[in-house]
Amino acid sequence: MRSASRPPIVVDPPTTVPQYLAQRLDRDPRSPMIALPDGNGGWNTLSTTETFVEVNALAAGLVALGLKQGDFVGIIGPTSWNWSRVDMALMTIGAVSVPIYETSSDDQIRWIADDCTFAAVLADTQKQADVIVHALGEEAIGKLPLGMRLMATGGLDDIAAQASPADHEEVTRRRDALTGDDLATVIYTSGTTGHPKGVELTHANFAITTSNTATELWWICGPGTRVVMFLPLAHSLARMVNIMAMGSDAFVAYAPSPATLLEDFQSFRPTFALLVPRVFEKIYNSAEQSTGGGLKLKLFRWAAKVAIVSSREQDSRGGLSKRRKVQLAIGRRLVYRKLLTKMGGNLSVAISGGAPLGERLAHFFRGIGLRVLEGYGLTECTAPTSFNRGDAKLGTVGHPLPTTEIGVDDDGEVLIRGPHLFRGYRHNPEATAACFTDDGWLRTGDLGVLDDNGCLTITGRRKELIVTAAGKNVSPAILEDRLRGHPLVSQCVVVGDARPFIGVLITLDAEMLPGWLSAHGKTPLTLAEALTDPDIRTSLERGIERANLAVSRAESIRFLRLLDTDFTEDNGYLTPSLKVKRSLVLRDFAQDIDALYEEAAARRAHGG
Repeated sequence: MRSASRPPIVVDPPTTVPQYLAQRLDRDPRSPMIALPDGNGGWNTLSTTETFVEVNALAAGLVALGLKQGDFVGIIGPTSWNWSRVDMALMTIGAVSVPIYETSSDDQIRWIADDCTFAAVLADTQKQADVIVHALGEEAIGKLPLGMRLMATGGLDDIAAQASPADHEEVTRRRDALTGDDLATVIYTSGTTGHPKGVELTHANFAITTSNTATELWWICGPGTRVVMFLPLAHSLARMVNIMAMGSDAFVAYAPSPATLLEDFQSFRPTFALLVPRVFEKIYNSAEQSTGGGLKLKLFRWAAKVAIVSSREQDSRGGLSKRRKVQLAIGRRLVYRKLLTKMGGNLSVAISGGAPLGERLAHFFRGIGLRVLEGYGLTECTAPTSFNRGDAKLGTVGHPLPTTEIGVDDDGEVLIRGPHLFRGYRHNPEATAACFTDDGWLRTGDLGVLDDNGCLTITGRRKELIVTAAGKNVSPAILEDRLRGHPLVSQCVVVGDARPFIGVLITLDAEMLPGWLSAHGKTPLTLAEALTDPDIRTSLERGIERANLAVSRAESIRFLRLLDTDFTEDNGYLTPSLKVKRSLVLRDFAQDIDALYEEAAARRAHGG
């Protein structure tokens, strides 16, 4: 087995989340910590001291309500200060937060509630409360010791107002009594097959991971850093980055809706953001479509090519040529500056998480002046295990974090070992034992390679590996990553298990369609009409040809099928981090897959 590791950080890490956050209060109590929307497109500020006052007041209020150490509390709502404040308050008093996604099914919510036995559920608004009531029923809600409570419209302040001086003393006692072994949260996996598994993460898991990551990324976490949180805080990576940012001198704002993300960027002007690959694709495709076609479109594509080539040349021995530097300056003046302005004008670093970004987009954004850091990890390892800080080749996920070991076994599976690994799946010792080797390595299920410098590259998922009828092993990730760069593609799933060749299911991007049609001189089409338009199919086939350049002939996509529905969180085909639930798509669209191969066979029979 090949492996890479990093030594422990020099300073002693904190052992609990409250300890980690308290270090910031000791350093600079007056620094701006939380940005709150003012309702007029601007932001109000909570200092570090004011933030801690609000968190501790809520913690005391929860104690007054009767919340005990070790009690489980469900949290449901969008990314917001309310969500974060509840999470910090629960950790302060030793209670256990259990995130619930707003898109969770009734069965998933019932399973989580039964598995944890909630003392209470905190919902952001009545809308989220209704989701819980619909899943559990009024009678079950009535049996919760502390019932259902709303976070928005002053609900948290009402809880805080119930605290007495004795309750505040109890908060201090509980906070001081916490240890790294105490349970901080249970995060349930998406559950694409069977019941979701509850990943138990301790205070030490979070404290070690956040302090190690902040040490690794010190240059984006210090004073003056302005962070926009976009991913749902129920997601393990968003949760870790939020805690890291709050404890490392950053100024944090929350963007609860994708619809207002760019507006939040422009008003808050972040220097750093946590996003997912789909957002980067949308930013790129929207910029391309907004040109309106003609000469402006040609200029954008020329500038995009210059950015990508320039980024690649940065990694070569010779560096950028004089000619390339001139081209880059022209692109910056005419194209890149406008695009960066749309993202607030100050954004210089972003973390891409949840899924692979793809080399093309990584080079494009680096070329225009935005460094995108790709990392790798699982919920079971408190999110990150490695980060590409910029000192490793783009397309890799970088070196292990301090105290972490990464290995690749003889079958190509990525293995992880370190103090950030979860303590087990709740009430599921069999699944816990199955995911560890005898010597303590976590089996990730991902396939990867380690280069001579110890940098990890993820090549696919073991369970997603496609084996064609000819016995060829095909990893779909590289093809899908490249094909999603086409402006008309919303989502795609490569298929071909036990089939004669590789095919792909594609959903069209309804937002990008009008701009693409206009740019290509075509009359408006409905989404249904677009599915049968020959020009759209030809454009997609060209995109497939470009994607196929990354693989061998035997691994290449030979045929496509367009679907009349998109994959979204609402219909259950995307996870909250916007990854496709492949097994669900393969099951529900089995007839479309059969039709793809039947149509391909018919065309071949007729010489098509």
